[in-house]
Amino acid sequence: MGRLLVTGATGFLGGTLIRHLRAKGANPVALGRNEFHCQHLEAEGFDVVRMDLSRPCDPDQFAPFGPVSAVVHCAALSAPWGPRNAFVAANVTGTKHMLDLAGKLGVRRFVNISSPTVTFEMKDKENVREYEPLPPPINAYAATKADAERLVLARADLGPINLRPRGLYGAGDTTLLPRLLAAAHKRPLPLFREGTASIDLTHVEDLLSAIDAALEASPACEGETFNISGGEPLPIRFIVDRVCAARGVPVRWRKRPLAPAILAARLRERASLVVPGAGEPLATPYTLGLFAFRQSLDISKAARLLSWRPQIDFERGLAKTLGEGRAH
Repeated sequence: MGRLLVTGATGFLGGTLIRHLRAKGANPVALGRNEFHCQHLEAEGFDVVRMDLSRPCDPDQFAPFGPVSAVVHCAALSAPWGPRNAFVAANVTGTKHMLDLAGKLGVRRFVNISSPTVTFEMKDKENVREYEPLPPPINAYAATKADAERLVLARADLGPINLRPRGLYGAGDTTLLPRLLAAAHKRPLPLFREGTASIDLTHVEDLLSAIDAALEASPACEGETFNISGGEPLPIRFIVDRVCAARGVPVRWRKRPLAPAILAARLRERASLVVPGAGEPLATPYTLGLFAFRQSLDISKAARLLSWRPQIDFERGLAKTLGEGRAH
């Protein structure tokens, strides 16, 4: 049995995954790009390879660690805004180079962490299934993750599986809940369509168990894509209010008409990409869309083929994440 290689090991998911695997008795190889964070992983006793996946990868760097039998590809540029070439380099070119490397290493299972952002549209979309045709991408992140999914599934020799976790959060998350808290602290949040927006989130421990299931899945699951979530669509307003209350951050909501807000966000987004030093706009069309529409995933395929079901509801997940008290 060969080693398990985890890309993006210096990030939230990758770092949580390698610690989870070690706790189970595995000895994963951690791949990362940031030298400072890689040094911290080495200090924790992990075998680490420093590698920039936007460039072709040298398989000889893995020779000291023995055979690699599986890859979990967590590395990605995940953001609602940014120059397209950065997303292509990280999510498309990086995935291609990792697939090429996996082939040279003789990998037999390649689990790719994708995103249901590839299915997002400016409308209510509930119980979305994996086989539904993908819409035009809402942003460069969605476009490049869709391209990466196709690259992965084209490599039948690697036993490929795509996982699409929605709204990942958990202890150590630097994106989802921190962004909500920061936005609520700075300004009133938009209340569109009488607050009907909802979404299903995924606690990181549920994604870890889905990854375990994908790694151990039968060959019948190869070439498949699976939705992953907590299976619990909740109103956006409820999620924000609960998170902010747990951190003592007051929340202000302001009713706004949707169409003018989306138009203004599109204009600001375009300007921010061409004006030097403009930085990320306060809101993008995608982030406003999350506050406007009902979004949920059908996770029955994962239950049927992977024998996977979520175990952590939002209240328990929030307690584990923010330390409100002992989870029960």
